[in-house]
Amino acid sequence: MSATDISDPWRNLPPMMGIRIVVFAVGLSLVAWTLLSAIRTVVLPRGAQSAITRVVFRTFGRLFRMAAGARPTFERQDRVMALFSPVSLLALAVVWVILVDLGYMLMYWSVQQAGWAEAYFLSGSSLLTLGFAPAEGLTERILAFSEATIGLGLVALLIAFLPAIYSSFQRRERKVGELEVRAGSPPTATEFLTRHHSIGWLEDMSGSWLDWEAWFLEIQEAHTSYPALVFFRSPIPEQHWVTAAGTVLDAAALLVAVCDTGSQPEARVTIRAGWLALRRIASFFGIDFDPDPQPDDPISIRRVEFDLVYDRLAEAGLPLVADRDQAWKDWAGWRVNYDSVLLQLAELTMAPYAPWTSDRSSPGHTAPRIRRWGVRKQVRTSA
Repeated sequence: MSATDISDPWRNLPPMMGIRIVVFAVGLSLVAWTLLSAIRTVVLPRGAQSAITRVVFRTFGRLFRMAAGARPTFERQDRVMALFSPVSLLALAVVWVILVDLGYMLMYWSVQQAGWAEAYFLSGSSLLTLGFAPAEGLTERILAFSEATIGLGLVALLIAFLPAIYSSFQRRERKVGELEVRAGSPPTATEFLTRHHSIGWLEDMSGSWLDWEAWFLEIQEAHTSYPALVFFRSPIPEQHWVTAAGTVLDAAALLVAVCDTGSQPEARVTIRAGWLALRRIASFFGIDFDPDPQPDDPISIRRVEFDLVYDRLAEAGLPLVADRDQAWKDWAGWRVNYDSVLLQLAELTMAPYAPWTSDRSSPGHTAPRIRRWGVRKQVRTSA
């Protein structure tokens, strides 16, 4: 054997053998990549990006946006977009199956002398455990058994995944539905506070704030572990988790900054839990925001809007601090922590109309809300 043969052991391989090795490696990588996507999306208990999941959801987002029309009514938009996340999830499962099928087809073609049609036939039979295409030889049988195991595993993952995601959805919506009773429809922070004052609960809301703190912590975990939940719409079209979050945060901030009811530590903790949750969800979707805003940075709420709310609370008989200017500064100092992410999440999810949230989630500011999904824009703010 020559020195060249010793230094290059692949030199004497038949030409097709080198191609088959490369094709086998490509097929194996495709299967591994698909399984990693499924694990990241379904099993991993943290927010982890998956290229396959991202492409599927972005593609279906564009298709559903086109189906809703260029300028749809809210009723049509809500009806169409309510199907977006469930359909995308089912399509994602189909994409996983197709990619595994194609990956094994490449590997079968690499280890047998038959053509592409026979390799695809054997791959589909093994993946779906149909068994009408027998595998011949030890290598093919090992591949067939492993593919059948993966096929059953994907089915088992979906069976476990769908109940888990709908359980999280039901827990989220229980609090969202409760807010209509306490804050009206669409919900507003002003209505939230005046109703609690009228029934004598304004100064004894510690338990309620702690419940909302737990709700924010839960949606932070659920909406980053199962990002499809972000786009699940409420059973009642006028309700939405983003507008609920904005209403609760604004109400807690008004209570702390405007109402003369003591320090309200539970409300303060709820505000912090809320902005942390919204920021982490926004970070998962690549939404830009200032992680360390200053208390006097501009926000999307104007001073004249705040003054109208202050006057309405005073007319309802709530105990308010005397220094309105300081109340505005204190409230704006709370709002700046979640203002940008709240509006951008409202735009991303096409949230229904709600004051101080989705009514200004587009640069137009005067429109009820933007009529598009999946478009990232910098929110225009005003002092």
